[in-house]
Order: sequence, then C-alpha cells, then structure tokens
Amino acid sequence: MPAKWVRIFGERRPGVEVQLVDCPAAEVADRLRAGAADAALARPGDGDEGLSVIRLYDEVPVVVVPKDHVFTAVDEVAVADLAGEQYLLPADDVLGWSGNPGTVIDHRPDTTAAAVELVAAGLGVLVVPMSLARLHHRRDLTYRPLTDGPSTPVGLLWVEATSDDPTPELVEEFIGVVRGRRPGSSRGQSEPTPKRSAKEKAAARRASLEAAGKVPPRPAKSGKSSGRPPAARGRRRTGR
Repeated sequence: MPAKWVRIFGERRPGVEVQLVDCPAAEVADRLRAGAADAALARPGDGDEGLSVIRLYDEVPVVVVPKDHVFTAVDEVAVADLAGEQYLLPADDVLGWSGNPGTVIDHRPDTTAAAVELVAAGLGVLVVPMSLARLHHRRDLTYRPLTDGPSTPVGLLWVEATSDDPTPELVEEFIGVVRGRRPGSSRGQSEPTPKRSAKEKAAARRASLEAAGKVPPRPAKSGKSSGRPPAARGRRRTGR
C-alpha cells in the first residue's frame, strides 16, 4: 500500500523524492513531533496527542509457529486452539491483548524480533499483526490467521495543523493521495488535467492503435486541387 501511494504522489509531483523508512512503533509519535518524519503509517495509540490520524484499515492477527507445529495442518486458528500453548509476550507488543488462553512465559523479550527468535528455538508461539510476521519472516517459521483474535487499526499519522503552523503543502498533497483525492481537488495542490472533447479522445485512441499496429494509418490528405472548375454562382439568365 505505501508503495502505491508513493507512486501516485511521484506522478503528481515529479522530482520530489519520498523516502520510506522503518521506525519502531514506540518512536513514531516522537519522531513526528520532532520533525524527523513528515507522516507515518502506524497503529494509532494512546500517545498520539497533537497528531492527526486517518484510519485506513484493521490488520489481521496471526499466530507465528515453527513449520513442524500442529497448527500448520490447518489454514486458520481460533483463540480456543491456543489453550495449552506457551505464549511469548514481547515488551513492544502492539496488540495489548489480555484474552489469550495460553500460558504467558515469564521471560518477556525486549522486541518482537527477539520473540520470533525464541519461537524458532521452540519456546512458544507468538501472536502479532500479519505485517510483523512478514517483516520478521524466517524459513523455519510460518504463521496462521487467528480468526477471532484482536485486530489492530492502521492509519496515517502526521502533526496536527495549527493557525501558526499549518500542514506543509507537500504533506497535504500526500494526505490527499492517501484519501483518494483527485488532482486539482479543493485541497489538492496539483494542476487539474484539462478535459478533452469526444473528438480529441477518439483521435488520441486512433493514434495509439496506429502506433501499436492494430489499425492501418490513415492516408495523408493531399493539398492539390481536384482539377474541376469552381461551380458558377449567381442567377441564370434566360433568353427571350
């Protein structure tokens, strides 16, 4: 999804580079307030005071397990299936889930990446949003969707505008791309694309078909005269 928005933004603002950088979830709000990032695709949380948020979608939770785990025999897992499992809970957990029926391991790894390493070592299972399971993918691990587990919202965050500090023009336009605004909308900054007449559209389509060799090119119009004298004008006289 971010790559799609960056591509569209680049088409509207050629020459303006957009850099996508990884950021720990706990640092997102501070980086935005410090001006270290213009906007962030992140999970809204309690520490988002002073930030504007567009909620985009809810992310599916998954259970990360070794490839020889019994869960790999099914396509998806229910919360009740976790009963009896040893459950890893990293310190940077983003789910805030207290409904897990498994046994939480006393040792809490500092990061999700460290928890994934412990899953690979056979210490337990891990429930995370699907994007984190993909981010920390290992060949010896896999994951299964948790059908009735906790979903997490994902949104676009940026510093809330004030009368003294409005949202920068380029950030406003990127927000417009994420919202799905067309170029030239009331809050967009790009020049609107002029509308073409039906005749112009037909001519453009004909030209593209000719360039692709799907239709023969039209013969060029000649500027020579037809050779016939111009028709006489005026009233014909009749003899008496």
